[in-house]
Amino acid sequence: MIEIEAIRSYLLTLQNSITDALCDLDSTLVLREDEWDREDGGGGGRSRVMRNGDIFEQAGINFSHVFGDELPASATAHRPELTGRKFQALGVSLVVHPANPFVPTTHMNVRFFVAEKENEDEDSIWWFGGGFDLTPYYGFEEDAKHWHATAKNACAEYGEDIYPRYKKWCDDYFYLQHRQEQRGIGGLFFDDLNEWEFDKCFAFLRSVGDAFLPAYIPIVERRKDIDYDEQQRQFQLYRRGRYVEFNLVYDRGTLFGLQSGGRTESILMSLPPKVRWEYDWQPGPGTPEAELYEKFLKPRDWA
Repeated sequence: MIEIEAIRSYLLTLQNSITDALCDLDSTLVLREDEWDREDGGGGGRSRVMRNGDIFEQAGINFSHVFGDELPASATAHRPELTGRKFQALGVSLVVHPANPFVPTTHMNVRFFVAEKENEDEDSIWWFGGGFDLTPYYGFEEDAKHWHATAKNACAEYGEDIYPRYKKWCDDYFYLQHRQEQRGIGGLFFDDLNEWEFDKCFAFLRSVGDAFLPAYIPIVERRKDIDYDEQQRQFQLYRRGRYVEFNLVYDRGTLFGLQSGGRTESILMSLPPKVRWEYDWQPGPGTPEAELYEKFLKPRDWA
């Protein structure tokens, strides 16, 4: 039995717990919260954007619960049998852009969709999706191993194949084809999850959502006080350009939000407040910047 209210309650609690953790770590953050409703009456959400902290330049954490008469093209491209069905979609999505280049950017999303049945003889089609990934600017093996060990642990009780399968899916998904380059060191990504009964699928979603803070906060605490110079800051801004490129060209969540009539300001809060591009830039040989490309932006079995 599908329990929409249980999912909604969990997602709102998750948004609260992550907001509190980030604000506790960086008490200088300025928090803005917006409650919003879609103009067509198809649901709404709660957006939180925190800016100008000592540790985090910008962090956005969105909750949304939207519904409509037809799934947008981004949701039916790989499932054409759902075209024309009414739907509900709930989720929490966050992106954290740190100020210090030695602290990695991160993204997390957990979501649920249900496409309603077309006639009495059919069942509604539902599925969960989500995951989290890490985008360092300067790589540390200790951080990569911790990140992936936490991800693996979140999957452990659901089968030995789950972590390697969803880790590979993450590597494949967060790949900039036009750059032939990984976005970061990956993590977990899954979609269309309904292979178990509802309760088990929902429990897995919670396991992934609850693993985010234990995966990320220790890395922030290790790196937030490292001194950096202007050259390292400029490299961070340059690499943020890759983040923008991925989100605007490939990201299905961004496309779904825009195509479904979501709140544009909330959808695009994933973009960094400052970013730069430089024509045909290449890292110098033997530099920490080169090490990022050579060692960290390649799929590895970190766990």
